[in-house]
Amino acid sequence: MTILITGAAGFIGSHIVLKMLSQNYNVIGIDNLNDYYSVSLKKYRLKKLKKFKNFTFIKTDLAKTLDLEKILKKKKLSVICHLAAQAGVRYSISNPNIYLKYNIEGFLNILEYCRKNKRTNLVYASSSSVYGANKKVPFSTQDDVSNPVSLYAVTKRSNELMAESYFNLYGLNSIGLRFFTVYGPMGRPDMAIWKFTEAIIDNRPIEVFNNGKLSRDFTYIDDIVNGIEKAILLSKKNKFKKHELYNLGNNSPVALIEMINILESVIGKKAKKKLLPMQLGDVKKTFADIKKSKRDLKFEPKVNLRQGLFSFVNWYKEYHKK
Repeated sequence: MTILITGAAGFIGSHIVLKMLSQNYNVIGIDNLNDYYSVSLKKYRLKKLKKFKNFTFIKTDLAKTLDLEKILKKKKLSVICHLAAQAGVRYSISNPNIYLKYNIEGFLNILEYCRKNKRTNLVYASSSSVYGANKKVPFSTQDDVSNPVSLYAVTKRSNELMAESYFNLYGLNSIGLRFFTVYGPMGRPDMAIWKFTEAIIDNRPIEVFNNGKLSRDFTYIDDIVNGIEKAILLSKKNKFKKHELYNLGNNSPVALIEMINILESVIGKKAKKKLLPMQLGDVKKTFADIKKSKRDLKFEPKVNLRQGLFSFVNWYKEYHKK
């Protein structure tokens, strides 16, 4: 089986590529290697992938329809795992146009390719951000998600609606995965855990928003990858004929201050805290209801926050030679 994984040089993308390659699947990886954050980190991830003979990498921009058609028209794909997107809730406030280009136009081109190649099912990344400022917890895929608080969330919810419409119109089978605060080795430098680790080690203050009165359903990368793999395997089954949404979260939110305390303990150093008000586009709490994911995907998070932070900090120090 050949799988196309977009965003292959990204954080989550590179990890799922590694997992599928290690199980002898043929994987085609696509990424545009943009400079939203360190390109050298993306190349570092890519270097690990290129060691496998069953991996093919293509650098291209998914928002360019002709490029996508030219590259994929002769490929026989069983599943597309679409993880490429412009990430970042806060960045979407200051740079909205790029989100429409990559998260909407790029996704539409993937849907169109799947429509024209009817044997290709789709697994794609959504986000817990679609729940907006919902107060009912835990967040369920049955909840109303009509009140987003960022353009990033709007683009992710739009992806879900687009996938639903392509199932209704053309019978395109797809699975949308709502990720909850993913962290771990080879993670993203714009995420809080990376920023906090870097600041603590370098003796700089960390920015703690809403005076620390936030909580997140921190989910370790290996648990997320296991969930994606199960979704890929489900999507290639002939009996799967639908568009479904699943939460992939730890189902155990942790207060931001508690996370900082654990991180301090793992690093062996106290953080200097700069308390700040709530940020525009942010939410106070995320909490995943994963009953449906457990039932259908046999998704079962196993890594607690201390274990996950220990793995991340060890990787971070090795990567930066600290």
